[in-house]
Amino acid sequence: MKKLLSLLLAVVMIVGLFAACGKSGQTPNTTNTGGSTGTGSNSGGAKNPLKLTFYYPVNVGGSAAALIDQICADFSAQNPDIVIEPVYTGNYDDTVTKIQTAIQGGTPPDVFISLATQRFTMESTGMAMPLNDLIAADGEEGQKYLNDFLEGFMLDSYVGDKIMSIPFQRSTMILYYNKDAFREVGLDPEKPPENWDQLVEYALKLTNDKRYGVGLALNSGSAQWAFTGFALQNSVDGRNLMSDDGKQVYFDTPENVEALQFWLDLQNKYKVMAPGIVQWTDLPTQFINGEVAMIYHTTGNMSNISNNAKFDFGASFLPAGKRIAAPTGGGNFYISSGISEERQQAAWKFIKYATSTEVAAKWSLDTGYVPTRKSCFETDMIKNYYAELPQASVAFKQLPYAKPELTTYNAAEIWRILNDHIQAAVTGEMTAAEALREAQEQATEVLSEYQDF
Repeated sequence: MKKLLSLLLAVVMIVGLFAACGKSGQTPNTTNTGGSTGTGSNSGGAKNPLKLTFYYPVNVGGSAAALIDQICADFSAQNPDIVIEPVYTGNYDDTVTKIQTAIQGGTPPDVFISLATQRFTMESTGMAMPLNDLIAADGEEGQKYLNDFLEGFMLDSYVGDKIMSIPFQRSTMILYYNKDAFREVGLDPEKPPENWDQLVEYALKLTNDKRYGVGLALNSGSAQWAFTGFALQNSVDGRNLMSDDGKQVYFDTPENVEALQFWLDLQNKYKVMAPGIVQWTDLPTQFINGEVAMIYHTTGNMSNISNNAKFDFGASFLPAGKRIAAPTGGGNFYISSGISEERQQAAWKFIKYATSTEVAAKWSLDTGYVPTRKSCFETDMIKNYYAELPQASVAFKQLPYAKPELTTYNAAEIWRILNDHIQAAVTGEMTAAEALREAQEQATEVLSEYQDF
């Protein structure tokens, strides 16, 4: 109860802070009768542009940051009364921390990208506002806009009936594989592994003194995404790592223990994966350099890999366990709570532009992220892209088999608990069963405070 009261007090303080600030990064201008800071009259009577601060992360290789800057510049060129000031905030974990720091300092961003998995936290702490009223105000066009998003990505935009965010840089994890390495060891380059048994069989053939057969990221902030996929694949009934309402976790099922043991076996029994904690950011470079023949990674790295790999590569569904499954991931757009209505409207206008059919299609083409809207797939841009680079269509085709990655209240703490215990198993401090049993106990204690939400 103490923790719950503390959380509620924090929410009140955050909302009050937003209301007092009225503007990202500025104190209210009491002489401005226009009612919003960031606008005003110059000597000629014309309004200055409204400046919005936009926090965004980049969790993939390549030039994604430059592409974000271009989207902002293009929007401002079309809307000279609004200037979007993009602020690169590191990876997803860094971004949440910087948003919290900005709130505490009285300079919250107006709009930001954060993981879809943060939606329960954004809603419960009041960091982000529901978007229902903004969508409803657009009438039929608002509903048409909403309905055009792929259902697999809209699944993790809701908290109850509240729409907390809009899909943007979304992905599923896929398997990248080196076709040249397959040919080298006598494997058919057009037949990637379809299940866990074949994954081991292929990885054993591909591993030599210069190359590992398979790579999985096991660092904090990434292990839970990959583990979601393996848990889904090994589930007897398709149940995820958590309940749909984000209030319970199911870490220590026999099937999940078996999945974690499979990871340990890849390293210790079969020795086809690098020992220790493999870093998410290192895997694409290792793959491109020929140091690992198959990697589990985001489709958001498709552009980086296709532009830099000097060998023939393929992409495929994740190998199945008891079933075909994959985790969705990636970031959504949020609007900060407590900003003025003028800022809300400007932020909403920017989100609609950045997620418009043409912009979303080009973002997909330039990065490899999955187009988030159905209409994107009717554009010549995406049709031609998939024709020229069929590997890029794999994530979209896999989407019907995908479910959201680990998503709960206080997601950052639950992720830390799971990741820490996975790493304890990887480093040999715990068995798979011990690690997941202790993770279950700790996560259940954390989530006990949210049962009445």
